[in-house]
This record gives sequence, structure tokens and C-alpha cells, in this order.
Amino acid sequence: MKQPGFFDVEERLARLSGLGDQLEAFSRTVDFEVFRPDLELVLAYSDGSKGGRPPFDPVLMFKILVIQTLNNLSDERTEYLINNRLSFMRFLGLGLSDRVPDAKTVWLFRERLTQAGAIERLFDRFDATLRNAGYLPMSGQILDATLVAAPKQRNTNAEKADLRAGRIPEDWQDKPAKMSHKDRHARWTLKFTKAKRQDDGTIPSSDLAIPFFGYKSHVSIDRKFRFIRKWKTTDAAASDGARLREGLLDKTNTASSVWADTAYRSKANEDFMDKEGFVSKVHRKKPHLKPMPRHIQKSNAGKSVIRSRVEHVFADQKSQTGLFIRTVGITRATMRIGLANIVYNMRRFLFLERLNASA
Repeated sequence: MKQPGFFDVEERLARLSGLGDQLEAFSRTVDFEVFRPDLELVLAYSDGSKGGRPPFDPVLMFKILVIQTLNNLSDERTEYLINNRLSFMRFLGLGLSDRVPDAKTVWLFRERLTQAGAIERLFDRFDATLRNAGYLPMSGQILDATLVAAPKQRNTNAEKADLRAGRIPEDWQDKPAKMSHKDRHARWTLKFTKAKRQDDGTIPSSDLAIPFFGYKSHVSIDRKFRFIRKWKTTDAAASDGARLREGLLDKTNTASSVWADTAYRSKANEDFMDKEGFVSKVHRKKPHLKPMPRHIQKSNAGKSVIRSRVEHVFADQKSQTGLFIRTVGITRATMRIGLANIVYNMRRFLFLERLNASA
């Protein structure tokens, strides 16, 4: 077997480009340098005057988080694949002889960003890039939420009661190792799904209620380009509707219409939208123990055609990037969901730019 040379690597990279390397498309379309000022500000690295090994470039480390999110990788798997894949190395600007961050370094970098609350700043930075590229929020906005699974906790009923009340169970207080593995913010809820047709052709009269543990991702997308413009992370049991009044509406959208399902229909929300200058296109609920009036049914059907676009966002995040919470606590869950939202916007940006180029 011959020794691999420089031109062998170049030939392999050229072949990867021909096969459609998504990361290469990211490098061409997304200017990752726009994140540098915010990364350097929140990380506050020393100037190196005290000696020691210099830290890895913050933009390189952020691009590693993008790789992780795109491929739903653990830190250990990320370290392995960066060393193993030429496409990853090219995206990061690393050569075969360059030092690669290990799993612990990746964890520490993400943890520093998490504790600094940097994800909102980074999300806003890329949103500004989208606006500068001409993708302004237009044609109104669509709100919705989706459940994001987290590792299930095996707690007693007494422990669950303490957690719901905002208390730390007494048995955990003197056990820091146990506390570090217990998620005190994720919650159980019921996930309702449509009952499937039976073998005999009948459909059960009631839908299925499936227990679910984890968090909830709330988003507002613009109707025109379908970018995520506002977002919020809560526990899985949190109400969808109440989030509408907690900064989930984008006041910079060029149109005032707001689409959402019946979970967002309440007098408080309708009054809030009217006061803030929004026009409600929220689905109306079926009257209790009465059939749905024909005109409301027809109106809801028309709204569903537009509102359903937000479902594509969640489907993309879960099917393409395998959105799942591996960490403990809502602060880290917010970081994970925030990264997923940034990466979704990047992938959507790539798609729209490619569409414009071919037009």
C-alpha cells in the first residue's frame, strides 16, 4: 500500500465536493466570522501573557457545535469523527497534522457559553445576518410548540411533589453527585396523538395519551421565509398559550397577522394581541358538547393551510438533526434548543440561497 500524499487528500476532498458535502456549502454561504465578536466577549479569554497553551479559536469551536447539532453527536463521538472525517476537518480548517479539540474541551467550551447565556446573543447575531441578506420577517408570523425528549428520571412520588413545588428533595441535598444527575426542571406531560384505524376498519372514539418527559420548544416563524425569529424553552408541562405574551411575538414583522392553533386561543391572548397591534388568526375552539359551527369549521380549515407550515420546522429539526436533550437542567436544554434553532436557520438560508441562484 502506497503512502498517502497531499494530492491524494485533495483528490478525495474534490470527490466529496462532487458528492454534495453539506458542510462545504455551509462554509461557502454562512460567514461564521460574524459570531467572533460575541464569542470573544462572552468567553473573555486571557491575553496569553501568563503563558500556558493558548485556547482553540472560538469560531472553530463554535463550528464544532454546529457539526454536533447537525449530526446529533455526543462530545466523544464528535472528537472521533473530527479525527476520522476529511469533510469535518475541511469545514473546521484543520489539516491532518493539526491538533484536534478533545471531548472535554468541547464540553468546557459549550458549558462556558451556556453559563454565560450566550445562545440568545448568537441567535440574534445570525438573525441580523439574515435581515442584512434581505430576508426580513414578512407576511405575518406563525406560533407553535413541540415536545423535546430528555432522559427519563426515576423519582419517587414524594420527590416529584417536591420538584413541582420548587423544592430540592431532602434526600438529595447532601448528595452532590446524585444532584448533578437529576434533572429538576424537565417535567412529565401527556402527548396526545390521533388514534389509528383498527384492523376491522373502525377508528377508536378517543385519541391516545402518551406519557412524555422532557422540555418544550416554543417558536415563532415568519410566514414568508419560514425562519425562526423568536423562541423560548420551557419544561414539557408548560402551557403553550401563555408563552405568546412572553416575548414570542415578533414586532418587526411587516404584517400584523398571527396564526396559531387552539392552544393559543384565550381572552388574555386576544386582548394582548389587540393592544399590541396584532391581528389574530388563531384557531377557534369547538363549543363544549356542541357541534362545530360550519362557518368556524371552514375558517379554521383556511387558517390550517398557513399554520401547518410551522410543523415543517419541527419535522426538519427532529428528522434531520435528531433533536434530543442529553444534558441536565433547563439552562443546558435552552443551549441545545437554541443551537438547533440556529442550525435550522442556517440550513433554511442555504436552501433559499440555492433556490435564488437557480432562478
